[in-house]
Amino acid sequence: MDDDLRVTDDIALPRAELSWRFSRSGGPGGQSVNTSDSRVELRFDLLATGALPEALKERALARLAGRLVDGVLSITASEHRSQLQNRRAAEERLAAVVAAAIAPPPRARKRTKPSKGAVERRLESKRHTSRRKQQRRPPDE
Repeated sequence: MDDDLRVTDDIALPRAELSWRFSRSGGPGGQSVNTSDSRVELRFDLLATGALPEALKERALARLAGRLVDGVLSITASEHRSQLQNRRAAEERLAAVVAAAIAPPPRARKRTKPSKGAVERRLESKRHTSRRKQQRRPPDE
């Protein structure tokens, strides 16, 4: 398990389930711009993986539904000039996306009422603003 991509403390993705594609990066460059394949595309088949428990897999599939193509999550990285740095960046991004997708939902917000003092301060502020604007008006004749 030490060779797997760590997502959380107790969940890791096997590197055998990751597929890589390399291509030339777009944008400006130097002499090696047309010769080096530094852009990285990392693909992970979330639908077919056995690395995630079924409940977490369903949660991730639901949360990432807009990003998945046939159950496959694709991450690209081309911000660095070297392929190795882009590979590391893509792995980190994949781990962050999967970790966010399997994270438990946040606790529901407990509804509260504003305090009496807060309500009174708000109303007094409104009265003050109203008085100020009334004083700006020209006097009635």
